[in-house]
Amino acid sequence: MLEAFPDAKLLTTILDPQAVPEAFRRAQPSFLQHVPGATRHHEWFLPLMPVAWKLRPIVRDVDLLISSSHACAKGVRAERGTPHLCYCHTPMRYAWDFDSERDRFPRAVRPLARAGMWWFRRWDRTTADRVTRFVANSTAVAQRIQNVFARSAEVIHPPVRTEYFTPGGTREDFFLYVGRFVGYKRPDLVVEAFAGLPEHRLVVVGDGPLGSSLAARATPNVSFHGAVDDDGLRDLYRAARALVYPVDEDFGIAMAEAQACGTPVIGLAAGGATDIVEPGRTGWLLREQSADELRSAVRRAAVEELDADRISVAAQRFATARFRREIQRAAAECVEGR
Repeated sequence: MLEAFPDAKLLTTILDPQAVPEAFRRAQPSFLQHVPGATRHHEWFLPLMPVAWKLRPIVRDVDLLISSSHACAKGVRAERGTPHLCYCHTPMRYAWDFDSERDRFPRAVRPLARAGMWWFRRWDRTTADRVTRFVANSTAVAQRIQNVFARSAEVIHPPVRTEYFTPGGTREDFFLYVGRFVGYKRPDLVVEAFAGLPEHRLVVVGDGPLGSSLAARATPNVSFHGAVDDDGLRDLYRAARALVYPVDEDFGIAMAEAQACGTPVIGLAAGGATDIVEPGRTGWLLREQSADELRSAVRRAAVEELDADRISVAAQRFATARFRREIQRAAAECVEGR
């Protein structure tokens, strides 16, 4: 978005300058920036994030407000008459699908957090009313926006670095999982499935609160690589027989990155995967999140060769340049009142 609108002001809640690219370091954080521990454990401060946006000065003298929001950013306020384009990654999962996010909260506070989500749902709807136009990152998210906010949303898929994630190297005989170790990403399901597939190797990339329990349950055919850099990730995408990702995801950039490398994806027939995976051409879709269903798909992927060039070409519809054109067009239409 900053490449599409290089002169834009940039606002955020919390900023860790050491953890972001240089272009983001000019962002103007909220008062939470000065609260001890906020930059390292921002999830602890979720209850204060709506307050952080409310207490900010109203944005003035701009042509357009663009929010990139999966939780609270669309709560930013501008002077009356300023159009607001919200690029929505999903209506707030904490509020509308708490069970998928409960691992983010310490066990002791989960009942209190669950009870408090009624307030977040009310706040989420109220701030949605201030949005002029919604853009969703997938067809599934557009449907959630319709269900939760009763608003329509154009779909503009997020940018994928297809110029970096390209085919190459030598295909090897292992399957790959890439993602945070949290509940809704279902790394537990993948590890469980491969416990019943001793003849197939699984490489797991990522980290998160479920890491220790996953390692304890893993069988010898499962190896953990932790977090890897971009070059290492690209090498793994290029070498894997398939990316295994049975997740109801908002979009799922890992799936598109793998496909840009010519690697097919085993995904779930829900969420962003339905926009990314073309069954029988660029991967396979599971009918349900079950270990048996996943094992069947892995066995099929082990013997069924899909065209790597076709897969890579199909991923070009998610290219960065395409995103830039489409978000600039949506912004212009929002300003013009169309």
